Amino acid sequence: MAQEPKSCIKNIAETPWQEFPNHHGGALSKALVHPDTLGTRQLDYRISSYAPMAYVKPHAHKVQEQVYHVLEGEGIMELDGVAQVVRKHDVIFLAPGTVHTLQNTGSEPLVFIVATAPISDD
Repeated sequence: MAQEPKSCIKNIAETPWQEFPNHHGGALSKALVHPDTLGTRQLDYRISSYAPMAYVKPHAHKVQEQVYHVLEGEGIMELDGVAQVVRKHDVIFLAPGTVHTLQNTGSEPLVFIVATAPISDD
C-alpha cells in the first residue's frame, strides 16, 4: 500500500540512482518525488543523467504529460520520428501519444529533470 504523502525537504544525495526499464547504457535516474519515495499521487519528478551513448527506447504515453528540462550536456531527442538536438536550457513538452526517444550524443553526461503527470499511464 502506498504511503500517505506529506510535505518534506530531502537532499538529492538521499535518493539512489536507478536504471529504469527500457533505459540503456548508463541512462540513470533518481526518482526524487515519486509514490515509492514520498507517496505522491499526481507527480513523478526525476533527475536523470545519461552517459555518452546512453538512451531510452522509443515509446509513447497514453495519458501522461511530461516536461524535460536539460541542465547539462547535449543529445538527440526524437518526437514522432523527427530528431532535434537538445542542450542546456532546452525545455521539452511531451503530449500524450507522442512517440519519443532521447540519446546522449555528446561527450559529457546529459543531465535533465523530468516531471510526469499523472503518475500512472492507465
